Amino acid sequence: MRKRGIVWFRSDLRLHDNEAIFEAINHVKELLYVYVFDERVFLGKTKYGFRKTEKYRSKFIIQSIHNLRQNLKERGCRLIVRVGKPELILPEICKESDSSWIFCNRERTSEEKYVQDELEKNLWSIGREVRFCRGKMLYYTSDLPFPITHTPDTFSAFRKEVEKFVPVRKPLPTADIEIPDSRFKIEDGEIPDLSDFGFTDEEQKFDPLLLGGESAGLHEMNYYLWDSNLVSTYKETRNGLLGRDYSSKFSAYLSAGCLSPKLVAHQVFSYEKERNKNESTYWLVYELMWRDFFRLMGKKYENSIFQLGGIQQRSDVNSEEDMEAFEKWSSGNTGVPFVDANMTELNETGFMSNRGRQNVASYLVNDMKLSWLLGASYFESLLIDYDPCSNYGNWNYIAGVGNDPRTDRYFNIETQAKKYDPEGMYIKKWS
Repeated sequence: MRKRGIVWFRSDLRLHDNEAIFEAINHVKELLYVYVFDERVFLGKTKYGFRKTEKYRSKFIIQSIHNLRQNLKERGCRLIVRVGKPELILPEICKESDSSWIFCNRERTSEEKYVQDELEKNLWSIGREVRFCRGKMLYYTSDLPFPITHTPDTFSAFRKEVEKFVPVRKPLPTADIEIPDSRFKIEDGEIPDLSDFGFTDEEQKFDPLLLGGESAGLHEMNYYLWDSNLVSTYKETRNGLLGRDYSSKFSAYLSAGCLSPKLVAHQVFSYEKERNKNESTYWLVYELMWRDFFRLMGKKYENSIFQLGGIQQRSDVNSEEDMEAFEKWSSGNTGVPFVDANMTELNETGFMSNRGRQNVASYLVNDMKLSWLLGASYFESLLIDYDPCSNYGNWNYIAGVGNDPRTDRYFNIETQAKKYDPEGMYIKKWS
């Protein structure tokens, strides 16, 4: 057993069901826990000039790191925090602490892969190693009845194969975290606030929709399942628009890794045994399967999900990037009340219902005839629950360049508004 190692938290900001921690404790005697705010993510811009991470998600992650540090502190451990480039900072911490290994969860999309690949090279150059683990998916890829390259291209085919052959593994037990060596002279480091990422005092004046962190995520899960029984009506309410309870609000916690999808699924299974099993309880796990599906599409098709032609590599796709027209959409000034209300909610909270996302995306692509990449990039910036594969996978779907056998996924906005906001209460709230 090696003497010392590092757990590098990425999009797995939790102690429960964390394979990186579990593996580290089984391979080393002493551990350091590290999180690096990647300056490219928190200070950078998208290709269209939007902030890479707007204030809502930045705040959520900052809160999550505060909570992670507190949860580690309660177990006698420290969380080392830095701002910069992980692939440069982590090797320095390795040398400073005389650590042999870094344990982390593997990411699959290009920007995240670049960081982990460069880290691996830099560690090799100083005689250290990185050990990659898994933590984002409901299912282990090794359990799937097909190789990633043969993942079915439609969700229905994927679901049928997976449901038939693959059980959801039980969450890993929360590891007995050992106290780090007191001889470590490494400074803990300050957790940045929004001003450190360039947000003005005025921009910081908002009430977060959700509190970030593992503790808050577990609270939300217990509330939605056990305290309120709302999970038993999820299928009927999931297309709602107003309030907190029409949907689970798990997405931000899943994207940041504050909640494990396996834990959520097994809590649903327990609920079904002890309380009630119906279409709604099934549907919550069904939505977790969608997240896995999009992640597998990201693995299978790699950068194609970020390109105009999508995974189909179509050439007949709207490529217009009229920024003046786009500004009307992004600011909620199209003159179409249902679209504008949804965009206003996004701009003021960092969140929008799934129904709203489908409608505003369809309007941008099919009515305004603008490039779907503009909308996907804007969502990447604003959404509190942004996940690369889910976001771009859904935009591929709406733009007709993704997994939908149909290439004309058009939403009639007027019809949708009448169906989902018949009394106009949602439009009134966000006008």
